[in-house]
Amino acid sequence: MPAWSWEALDAQGRIRKGVQEADSPKHLRQLLRSDGLNPVSLQEASGRDLKKSEKGGSASSLTKRSVDRRLGATDLSMFTRQLATLLRARLPVEEALRVLVKQADKSWQKSLYTSVRSRVVEGVSLADALRRHPQAFPEYYAATVAAGEQSGQLEGVLERLADYAEQANETRQKVMLSMLYPVVVSIVAVLIVVILMVFVVPRMISVFEHMDQDLPLLTRGLIWLSDFLQNYGIVVAVVIAVAIALYTWAYTKPAFKLKMHRLILKMPFLAHVSREMNTGRFLITYGILLASKVSATQGMLTAAEVLANLEIREHIKNAAARVREGASIGSALGNTGFFSAMALNLIASGEASGNLAEMLERAGENQERTLQASVTTIVGIMEPVMIVIMGGVVMMIVLAILLPILQMNQMV
Repeated sequence: MPAWSWEALDAQGRIRKGVQEADSPKHLRQLLRSDGLNPVSLQEASGRDLKKSEKGGSASSLTKRSVDRRLGATDLSMFTRQLATLLRARLPVEEALRVLVKQADKSWQKSLYTSVRSRVVEGVSLADALRRHPQAFPEYYAATVAAGEQSGQLEGVLERLADYAEQANETRQKVMLSMLYPVVVSIVAVLIVVILMVFVVPRMISVFEHMDQDLPLLTRGLIWLSDFLQNYGIVVAVVIAVAIALYTWAYTKPAFKLKMHRLILKMPFLAHVSREMNTGRFLITYGILLASKVSATQGMLTAAEVLANLEIREHIKNAAARVREGASIGSALGNTGFFSAMALNLIASGEASGNLAEMLERAGENQERTLQASVTTIVGIMEPVMIVIMGGVVMMIVLAILLPILQMNQMV
């Protein structure tokens, strides 16, 4: 696919320059317009332009971002499933990618798929073309595709990857939906209490401030809290926002993220969820890699990269080192302390029977089912507890208002 040097006007009327691959000038104009640029001039790029583009010297940041964007779980599974179906229909990889480019309904996806296809047309393997976009295609994905290309079973490998991506996406959605209800209820409860304390309670208790009698402790506490939120509520909100921003910034640092992940593994509920989610994902990915004829050690290292928890990832890498030294996979993973007894038994059975890949996937699926059941159970317990807490808070507010009234009635 030829590369083109172009100049275009952006929305502010500024000149942008860059180099981009496209099937034709018409195709390039479509890509530029989809990025909000108005083409001014196009010409086939020279070797110097291509070198600048590779170094990022003249390519526009907008075009680069469109290729380097991350594919979501749904988009990745759809891409994989469609590519596997087209290859199963005996289309060459280049033609299959051309079809996917035409079917893509988002401009950045078109740019991404076009970039992958252009590398394949140049003679690069599909796996290496995917590796040029690590944000979109994880290393385990590219490694599995490479194994499929080497074994001549690319369609089957892609179908397994599609199944895995769809299953992982489904599990993630179930867990997120299960946890969504308590989160929403908590936010709504806090907002209701704040609104009551800032706008409703002050009007209702203002009549008590002129009473000569001493107010009950609960009422005095309610008045103090209401005054505090009225006077310093904005300050508290700003402090919370700054704290969240600082935490978000610090979380981008590997050392801080590792500490947080270690802390998560010490917290009762979160530790169980993190352990089950990460080990389940690892086992299924590792099983797919082994089934694709990736070596045991390399497969373990590659599968470790899909783990979100850095602490578990480091332990898996240490386990890979022990496997390289001659230890069995089951014992090496067992020494990490993160895998359940059932998973380790399945792994040991797979090693003994020579059917390790299938047993790994089965163990991973069992871990994910356990995770879903655990989350459902805990959320089911949290729902009535949160309702009781909300009712208790409202009852305290009502009592704080009613107690002075009852005292007045007794005095009369």
